Amino acid sequence: MCDERRASFFPSSAQSQRAEATVKAMSFELLDQLAREGFEEMVALHDRRSGLRAFLAIHDSGPGRAFGGIRRWSYYDEEAALRDCMRLARAMTYKCALARIPAGGAKMVLLDRPELHVENAYRHLGEVVERLGGRYYAGPDVGTNSAELALVSERTRYVTDPGPDGPGELAESTAAGVVAGIAAALRHLDGGEDWSKRTIVVQGLGEVGSRVALTLRGYGARVLASELDAERAELFAKQAGIERVDPTQELDVPCDVFSPCALGGILHDLSVLRLRCRVVAGAANNVLASPEHGEALHERGVLYVPDYAINSGALMRGSRFHLDGVREPLERIAARVGAVVESILGQSREQGLSPARVAAREAEMLVERRRLER
Repeated sequence: MCDERRASFFPSSAQSQRAEATVKAMSFELLDQLAREGFEEMVALHDRRSGLRAFLAIHDSGPGRAFGGIRRWSYYDEEAALRDCMRLARAMTYKCALARIPAGGAKMVLLDRPELHVENAYRHLGEVVERLGGRYYAGPDVGTNSAELALVSERTRYVTDPGPDGPGELAESTAAGVVAGIAAALRHLDGGEDWSKRTIVVQGLGEVGSRVALTLRGYGARVLASELDAERAELFAKQAGIERVDPTQELDVPCDVFSPCALGGILHDLSVLRLRCRVVAGAANNVLASPEHGEALHERGVLYVPDYAINSGALMRGSRFHLDGVREPLERIAARVGAVVESILGQSREQGLSPARVAAREAEMLVERRRLER
């Protein structure tokens, strides 16, 4: 009986060796990837009291600080969460580089689970951020809005305060930049916006997507919107005079612009072939499932505006406030984003390269130059 209990509670020698080999393989693979992609640090976080499980990736804090939001999402598994965290952190570094912001990128990913005590989890993340002493500034992302940021701000100074003492509304900053980027793309193709002649499909009616849709509708464009929350979509469509499109058919709609404003990874081998738009430009992070899909869009004649070039409005507003104490006006943010997009599209045309390749190459060059200067 004692031996049976021992066998049930303690793994065999063979099991232990297999488990150890698996852990070692994963560790070396992760460390190799961190080295290849220039990461500084990856932290796994756990809090027994709140049920928190999270990752913090700091890609580049060399300029003195790193900016990045807190994403809360129900991931398939921990590996998916880890990979998403790394991709988002690296994109934040690129975003800072293209916007000429003297900072690097980071990201927190919080695994959303039934046993998670959301309020206490965000307070704990605030304690983690505070211990970093300003090396990382936290902000909004999917699943983390004003209410969650207020909880984080209870425990740290290094977060975008959603109240009157903060930099101002961030979602409207991102939306203003996205609209400016869409305008730049249309001017690049046709010499002008001609809003009344445009059809635009907005995917996702969250805080940013809804603002993008309303602004474009106000400019006179025909706007169709898709949203997984049918009740929200119906209410928004009635209030804003915007047409609804079934989320399963959003890629098939003939339009001038497809504007992804939800989650990333939506453009892959199959979805790229379904697109019937001339431009892809939206607020979502990591829209491409892989870099190759940026090339695939280019080959099909679809103008892709890189996500980390067009969706940096919130970063611009938040970083300017934290670094300089200045509340950047929306008009200035829109102009800055528009200038970044125009530069990338102009280089793309001159060099005959995809905008995705041009943006990545320029961001990597700027980051490397900054590191060499340090």
